[in-house]
Amino acid sequence: MDLINGLPDGVWRPCPRCAALLHRDRLARAMHTCPECGHHLPLRAEDRIALLVDPDSFVEHDADLAAADPLEFTDRMPYPQRLARARARTGRADGAVLGLATIGGHRVALVVLDFAFLGGSMGSVVGEKVARAAETALDHGVPLVAVSASGGARMQEGVLSLLQMAKTAAAIRLLRDAGVPYVSVLTDPVYGGVAASFASLGDVIIAEEGTRAGFAGPRVIEQTIRQPLPAGFQTARFLHEHGHVDLVVRRQELRGVLARLVGFGAAAGSSAGSPVAVAGRRPSRAPGHDDRPERSVDAWTAVGRARAADRPTVRQHIDRIFGDFVELHGDRWERDDSAIVGGLARLGGTPVVVVGHAKGRDTKENVANNFGMPHPAGYRKVMRLFELAQRWGVPVVTLVDTPGAYPGLAAEEGNQSGAIAETLALAAGLRTPVVAVITGEGGSGGALALAVADRLLIQENGVFSVISPEGCAAILFGDAGQAPVAARALRLRAEDLGRLGVVDEILPEPPGDPERAAGLVAEAVGRLLRQLAGVPVEELLAARYRRLRGYGVLAPVGAATGSPVTEPWKEGAHV
Repeated sequence: MDLINGLPDGVWRPCPRCAALLHRDRLARAMHTCPECGHHLPLRAEDRIALLVDPDSFVEHDADLAAADPLEFTDRMPYPQRLARARARTGRADGAVLGLATIGGHRVALVVLDFAFLGGSMGSVVGEKVARAAETALDHGVPLVAVSASGGARMQEGVLSLLQMAKTAAAIRLLRDAGVPYVSVLTDPVYGGVAASFASLGDVIIAEEGTRAGFAGPRVIEQTIRQPLPAGFQTARFLHEHGHVDLVVRRQELRGVLARLVGFGAAAGSSAGSPVAVAGRRPSRAPGHDDRPERSVDAWTAVGRARAADRPTVRQHIDRIFGDFVELHGDRWERDDSAIVGGLARLGGTPVVVVGHAKGRDTKENVANNFGMPHPAGYRKVMRLFELAQRWGVPVVTLVDTPGAYPGLAAEEGNQSGAIAETLALAAGLRTPVVAVITGEGGSGGALALAVADRLLIQENGVFSVISPEGCAAILFGDAGQAPVAARALRLRAEDLGRLGVVDEILPEPPGDPERAAGLVAEAVGRLLRQLAGVPVEELLAARYRRLRGYGVLAPVGAATGSPVTEPWKEGAHV
């Protein structure tokens, strides 16, 4: 007996919208939509696949991929225990299903996220499966269909989960370059790191009726702007009205629409081939080792240092590191976002394009620069400067220092998720060398958009994380006051990132000597650019793809590290 509703368990259930009592057989015939009001109820991955593909055509691949616990993360329970409970409840090793199938008689590569597994959050396994799905589509010359339902990146895997955004965007970039069709289907809900990566990169993007999607959740946005949100905000109709998606489709119509789309695209993908060598792909990057002695700086202290008001701003870094800087403004579409500073400069006589996040030296300057949190126009400005560097054949240097992308009403209306996703995809395939330096706070996808590079450096007092410690503590610990504990769990310090294999070099910061610290940045970036200058473009792209492709840690096959419990999605509980 269902003690909450007083109904026979699994036989009857009330509609969440209209409260009509629905028998499970009637729901199944209606494809799990309410026959009374049309509300679309959640679907498990296997049910979604059964509704979309031709009968008996789906062949699953890589079902045994399982998550590891690279951070040894514990909030209110250890991560392996969460994994164990979710596996027991769902019968799946992780939150995505990958395989080949036919839709309307047309072969497709298919990947479906399962919201029942830890809110469909994207960790190493989900990122790996999305990347493998793209590569399968490329290898077989068939369209890719991805079905997303996710609260965002998986905090328990820290920065490695954040990097799955770059990995999946890079994989989709390969499809674009090869002309292989990609259809992205959004189902309720799609937020955070999934929305700001592969889910927003489809050649065609479909939102199922009833879907909510965006970069930041409604609660986070309301807390930011301190006013109620308009009715229908972030719904499928909102997304369509603002040009973020191509179609809004009822569940009953979705298979037919997909069949038509993949039919159009099948011929285009039939002769496609990979434009870059991808030999050696699909590695699981094991944590690296930093030969520098262990530091005693606590993680929460490191966060404080990265956020310190007296840390050099991007303009101070540019003045100290580069010469002959000519600032360029505007995204050529809407406006100039002062949270991004960029332009042409010289580094040791070599022309470069430099781009960075702009915080401020005082409150007035911080407010003017939106505290270094870009709007979509800021990321379009980044893309314009990246494309300029590519056209002119000069390398790119990025300086990363942001709490994250701006979580506001106007940002969502301007498609913050799509802007970040497109920046990731462009950077992954940029045909010129890229070196990125984390100079302070590397916050979530807003930082990652400027951190996709051939070499990633960090100053020793910098941090890089999937979410702020305060946000992680509020969501996973139920208490924002536990931020210091969350900071330690997230492994966000420079030395942690070195051991995880995320950064290539940690740059010392001599105390009280910002000029010397800037000189060390200039020296390291100049040396790396000279090394990369001699690499042929196709080799550069292949190496960058392998680099992005390798981010993440998977458990050995058959080593099931526990199975997590499925948690109901909470507004704002995403990254």
